[in-house]
Amino acid sequence: MELRDIEIFLALAEELHFGKTAERLHVTPARVSQAIKKQERGVGGKLFERTSRNVQLTSLGERLYQDLRVVYQGLHDSMERARLAAQGKTDVLRVGMLASNAHDLRPFWQEFRSRHPAWGLRIRHNPFIQPFEPLRNGEIDVLVSWLPVEEPDLTVGPVVFTEHRVMLVPVGHALAGRESVSLEALGDHGVMRPSIVQPDYWEDAFTPFQTPSGRLIERSLAVSHLDDVFTLVGADEAVHNLAAHAARYHARPDIVYLPIHDAPLLRWGLVWRGDAETEPVRALAQVIRDLGTASL
Repeated sequence: MELRDIEIFLALAEELHFGKTAERLHVTPARVSQAIKKQERGVGGKLFERTSRNVQLTSLGERLYQDLRVVYQGLHDSMERARLAAQGKTDVLRVGMLASNAHDLRPFWQEFRSRHPAWGLRIRHNPFIQPFEPLRNGEIDVLVSWLPVEEPDLTVGPVVFTEHRVMLVPVGHALAGRESVSLEALGDHGVMRPSIVQPDYWEDAFTPFQTPSGRLIERSLAVSHLDDVFTLVGADEAVHNLAAHAARYHARPDIVYLPIHDAPLLRWGLVWRGDAETEPVRALAQVIRDLGTASL
């Protein structure tokens, strides 16, 4: 396989969508399809089961994904170390962001770089589907995640920032003209659900399973990406709740963001693998403790 074909295979295994894979890698869907067919001919078996509405890894594809992901990550890390060495850097801290507002956290990033000029800092998006896998696979060193996180192999550090929550409704929705809404509204209209089961405590912390009065909040359409949430809400197929920063970073003409006035503040904190705690990880945690939790 050529390196680009490996990238296409790995991206499709994660996105499970030809269009989104093409958009992510800045190629055409035809290029993605061509690469996968070439790989299937090379290994002598199907890597994906494809229908008009669904893409899934086969058992052969899953095995190849697990093997290639490790190899590709090793190549990527080697190139990253070489780039850092060329810049006079001795190490790099890789930060995964579940939130979209890395820009709001510039004081932390700037202070880290100021204190530790010999270290690089790389900030990347982290999916909310299987959110802790990049930590466990060694793809990132630390994750900015909503709290609580109660995983036995993960360490929770300082709270980075807190913020309010919002409800997303389509323009023209019965609630769209209100100044704010209650969590009870989620019991009236329901929300979407992640396409892969998440830890109950963690999902409940973001989107509660019950309203304050005890009514069940129905979960209907499955979503795998944040873009799915925006698309379904904008198409008037669903409503949902998100962190308040979404209203600033994802403003859309087809969606109204309504503050949820009775929801507790959402807390975002640093999380890392307990057996992979490094000096740069400890240094970033210290920066956040010194500067204090941001209130956004």
